[in-house]
Amino acid sequence: MDKKHGLFSKSHSRRSRSKSPVRAVSPIIIRRRKGRYVSQPDRHVSEMLPPVIEGPDPDGDDSGASGDYSKLERRWYNWMKCQLPVAPPSVSSSSGFKRTDLRLLLGVLGAPLGPVHVTPLDLLPHLSVKNTPMETSSAQYILQQYTAASGGHKLHSSVQNGYVMGRIRTVASEFETGSKGSKSKNNSSKAVESGGFVLWHMSPDMWYMELVLGGSKVLAGCDGKLVWRHTPWLGPHAAKGPVRPLRRALQGLDPRTTANMFASARCIGEKKIDGEDCFILKLCADPATLRARSEGASETIRHTLFGYFSQKTGLLVHLEDSQLTRIQNIGGEAVYWETTINSYLEDYKPVEGIVIAHSGRSVATLLRFGDMSSGHNTKTTMQEAWVIDEIAFNVPGLSMDCFIPPSELRFDSQVDELSQGPKIKTLQQGSVATRHNYG
Repeated sequence: MDKKHGLFSKSHSRRSRSKSPVRAVSPIIIRRRKGRYVSQPDRHVSEMLPPVIEGPDPDGDDSGASGDYSKLERRWYNWMKCQLPVAPPSVSSSSGFKRTDLRLLLGVLGAPLGPVHVTPLDLLPHLSVKNTPMETSSAQYILQQYTAASGGHKLHSSVQNGYVMGRIRTVASEFETGSKGSKSKNNSSKAVESGGFVLWHMSPDMWYMELVLGGSKVLAGCDGKLVWRHTPWLGPHAAKGPVRPLRRALQGLDPRTTANMFASARCIGEKKIDGEDCFILKLCADPATLRARSEGASETIRHTLFGYFSQKTGLLVHLEDSQLTRIQNIGGEAVYWETTINSYLEDYKPVEGIVIAHSGRSVATLLRFGDMSSGHNTKTTMQEAWVIDEIAFNVPGLSMDCFIPPSELRFDSQVDELSQGPKIKTLQQGSVATRHNYG
């Protein structure tokens, strides 16, 4: 089989600004069934190819010769829905990564969200110093420099959708406990686990991600109204609060969303990051958003995002976000969970004129404290490194139907709208580590 067969071998639209074709689709997208791979025959570059699908053509045509746009959308829909219902079971990996460690890692670093909703209208205010606090006007100026350095507003606005594929590698996991003067450290879970992810996004507010690591698959998405996630151990569940972007997209993959995320931020100073002078922008989730994200015994106290923008290049080089959640135990004391994720963005390169970070690393720290009755505090440190292999913009055939949530969440959401009651299925409080970080 020709190695260049696949969805992105020759499927760029005429609007594409890339001079070279995108590589063949990875095995994450092209799935194997009954010992064979499903692909499409070569075509002329000006003709849109239907997407890769599992099994036979839904219309009974395996040749893939139709260029009809409605059929193209239906095939996109069928392919996307094939990804949603079932995730592969968690299995023990050869590296010795414990299943509980893997679940914790995926819960914290798999699909975290940004702190606030990002408006699709997205135009940054015109730079003005009149009647504007210095911290705010400085932040606006830094963001305008960032927009210009990453491709410019005109180019960003021309992107209607996009696709990213990358590889991830978990570097280490470290568990530390302390109780009443004693402290112990466990490095036995240190291991390396490799995997990959694909991310699709579409304006406004729609995205879908599939991440595979250590035999487990995490699915997450947003249709513009509901943010959801699917894991093998919890099934599908919805995120509380307003629609928010995927944090992974803010890690140098979507400059437009990143600039809009920090539109209401303040400049709080300067700091050196890896020897490079940077401006610091600070963004805090507002009280209304925090209340909307709280539920029952779980209360989100704060969620703060810091962006470090290089004074030399104008690009975002470091992203730090901190989240604190309070869990009230029935008949007991409250327990606090604090998650801090530090991401370092590297290897910026232009793709069709838009400057994208092609690699980076994240260090996540999960701290549990406050339960004085047991006297135990725990601290877990996890690390992740990633490399972007493939990226494309304005993918033909991608439609709103590709971002529809799982059926059970759609039904619960409709019931919620009719009864105006909290009917949407959310995470169980027993899974606190993933609940407080995701929702």
